[in-house]
Amino acid sequence: QVRLVESGGGLVPAGGSLRLSCAASGFSFSDYVMGWFRQTSGEEREFVAAITWRGGSTYYTDSVKGRFTISRDNVKNMVYLQMNSLKPEDTAVYYCAAGSIARDYAPDYNFWGQGTQVTVSS
Repeated sequence: QVRLVESGGGLVPAGGSLRLSCAASGFSFSDYVMGWFRQTSGEEREFVAAITWRGGSTYYTDSVKGRFTISRDNVKNMVYLQMNSLKPEDTAVYYCAAGSIARDYAPDYNFWGQGTQVTVSS
């Protein structure tokens, strides 16, 4: 059974940091691109970051470049999102996803977690 379980969300003041983790199981983790998306109420799911199979390439949406870092551990089957200099506009539910292509298009991803809430106070 495929599972993606996010953790590490919470409430943080503006300027603070959080590290999200995603534990993967039930599929061949190193064969998949991993991504992070986020969604606020009433909005479409937004691409945040992606990392290729061995971590050789990473991609970010412009609004998080220089502040967020995606990484993965193919031994532990984990993917991480280090978020620094957080802003209130980063507030959202953050989702971990697995796909075959490092794209910013949510339908390209095959498996999804349940999400973890990140709230940044001003």
